[in-house]
Amino acid sequence: MNLLIDVHSHLDHHLLINKIDEIVHRAKNAGLRHIITNGINPETNRVCLELSKKYEIVKCAMGLYPRNALKKEMESGEYPMKFVDYNVDEEIKFIIKNKNNVIAISEVGLDFVNGEDNQQIEDFKKMIELAEKLKKPIVVHSRKAEQKCVEILESSSLKNAVMHCFCGRKSLVKRIADNGWFLTAPTIVIRSQQFQDIVKNVPISQLFCETDSPYLSPYKNQWNEPAYVIESYKKIAELKNMDFAEVANVIYMNWLKVFL
Repeated sequence: MNLLIDVHSHLDHHLLINKIDEIVHRAKNAGLRHIITNGINPETNRVCLELSKKYEIVKCAMGLYPRNALKKEMESGEYPMKFVDYNVDEEIKFIIKNKNNVIAISEVGLDFVNGEDNQQIEDFKKMIELAEKLKKPIVVHSRKAEQKCVEILESSSLKNAVMHCFCGRKSLVKRIADNGWFLTAPTIVIRSQQFQDIVKNVPISQLFCETDSPYLSPYKNQWNEPAYVIESYKKIAELKNMDFAEVANVIYMNWLKVFL
């Protein structure tokens, strides 16, 4: 059954890009139909675009990750690239120019690990306006800023929002579901009570599966990759007491509703 979707990955990452042919091959063999690879800055947006042109299974999402958080992650080696600042408005023009090759505005959002940041909020609002203008879904990063992300999204007209790896309170999960937005079950759902609770409490008609490759691997001492998204589907089937094929079908219908 070739219906599985990894709604969030980073195939441009140096741990994956050098093995991309075999990673895509394994994904196809595991039953994946679509993999979204997400840009986080101008450089990765362009890599994601090229990957989507090379592999039919790969879909390109372009976005701008919270700037000062990205700078810290790059400086610490967590995302081993050199940070280069950029002009947000120029990058928005590039995304608009390539809108026919962009399936979503992602990865965007807020990251307040180092405190609230007005530049992040301004950039996030611009990304929301871009998604509204292009009539594209938005995939949102909300680390330590869950409530603020929800409030800003609520002040927009966006209907198709996907909260990626959401770690906020249960009351916020309910608020997201009540707004008709979507949440994800990352592959670490197999051992994370928080994500298992989301799966139990959110209708399957509002769920997607993701790997966040190369991060959040379901397997110890292994980097994550899209083929492993099957673990999220299996866990949803178990927690919802549903047949695996039924889970895959419903989530594929979610895909058609949100991304196409």
